[in-house]
Amino acid sequence: MGALIEDKIRDICEKVLHRVTPSEGERKKTIEFSTHLIETLRCELLREGIDAEVQLEGSVAKDTWLADEKDIDIFVLLPERHGREGFMKVLEAAKRISDGKFLEAYAEHPYLEAYINGFTVNIVPCFKVKEASEAKSSVDRTPFHTLYVKSRLNEKIKSEIRLLKAFMHGIGVYGAEIKVGGFSGYLCELITLYYGSFLNVLRAASKWRKGEIIDVEGHYEKMEEAKKIFRNDPLIVIDPVDKWRNVASAVKINRLSEFIMASRLFLKEPDMKFFYPEETKIYSTRDLLRIMKSRGTDLIFVKTGVIKAVPDVLWGQLFKSQRALINLIEQFDFEVLRSEVWSDEKNVNIFLFELNSRFLPSIKRHVGPPIEKISNCERFLEKHLNSESTLSGPKIEGDRLVVYRRRRYTDVVSLLREKLRDGGRSLGVASLVSQAFTNSLDILVNEEIKELYSTNHEFASFLTEYLRGRPRWLS
Repeated sequence: MGALIEDKIRDICEKVLHRVTPSEGERKKTIEFSTHLIETLRCELLREGIDAEVQLEGSVAKDTWLADEKDIDIFVLLPERHGREGFMKVLEAAKRISDGKFLEAYAEHPYLEAYINGFTVNIVPCFKVKEASEAKSSVDRTPFHTLYVKSRLNEKIKSEIRLLKAFMHGIGVYGAEIKVGGFSGYLCELITLYYGSFLNVLRAASKWRKGEIIDVEGHYEKMEEAKKIFRNDPLIVIDPVDKWRNVASAVKINRLSEFIMASRLFLKEPDMKFFYPEETKIYSTRDLLRIMKSRGTDLIFVKTGVIKAVPDVLWGQLFKSQRALINLIEQFDFEVLRSEVWSDEKNVNIFLFELNSRFLPSIKRHVGPPIEKISNCERFLEKHLNSESTLSGPKIEGDRLVVYRRRRYTDVVSLLREKLRDGGRSLGVASLVSQAFTNSLDILVNEEIKELYSTNHEFASFLTEYLRGRPRWLS
């Protein structure tokens, strides 16, 4: 790396660090609010006869959060004797201190997402266990994660962690939630601790390969053992407090690949755009229609209305349904070039499928068995010889029987309308999406999307980025 590049990287990092490090005023406000909320919740729990440990977790507890982030994690550690019933009592107490502004959610455990004084507060009940290996779920391990990271932090490494988080935010790979499938805050902290600095992480990541293993505490003498246990994971980062858990299990292969590529490019040509990419310049409606037409493909938009669910549940259902719809479309010989899902998480959900063509010829070539398979040939002839769907044949081509049949569906829109009339549950469409399809289903093709595009800025930004087809940091 040349001296000029090193100087530029140093200058960029200094500027970014100045922007992402919380001010003393922000720190004071955040910590005071968190402390007050913890004490209020503890008192409310005591009224319920629950003597639990209520403590701050996550990036605020470790002082690794980014400026202007308003997310606070409060964990309520319950003795196991309270059982799952204790979780519900914790949530009822949490609701009472939330001024009615909350969303009840379920992952492995129930938890509450409250909106208080401009902060988003996750109140999470969990079991208090003596060791991380005794954890019943991932949330039971969280207090151990906090203790582990805090014991290894100093002011310099906090800054390095903030730089890495800001970089991942900028390139769109930060967050382990289903919608993103990227790097959690804890994962960022661990790999920064392991490599020692933000730049060392990028240097290492630029050479990572699929199945890369990072074992911070050296739990495994042989990496092959870890590879066998976590063999399907693109990135393997062994949890320091639990050798049987991969902290990077949520990282999707495309997010890992994006991080690897962005790391390489930043080290070669450092630029602030990796941290703060320019806002998408949305195409005009006229340009949108021109660009869509120039592609020579058909864009199919399957649109539905409200799906009431917390984001992780919503996106899990959307992605599952996307896979089911792709399977349906391809089952009837339409070719899907690309597919994406978009949602405003409130009122509109859209599945986008780009096809070579929405139409197919009426006739389809169907290859039967080789003539040496006597019984198979007899069954093939019996089925197709006098069938109404047979347009031509059966005939012999080479050593096989072949028939040319009438397609059942020649228009993908007709296929989707018919198969989704009952919600598509039998096709593998997820339950909440299936219900939404039953209540409100709209299928739009190409220019039919222009009304939504011209009235919904978020969707317009999504579709513009889809058509450009490259991340904002790549230019």
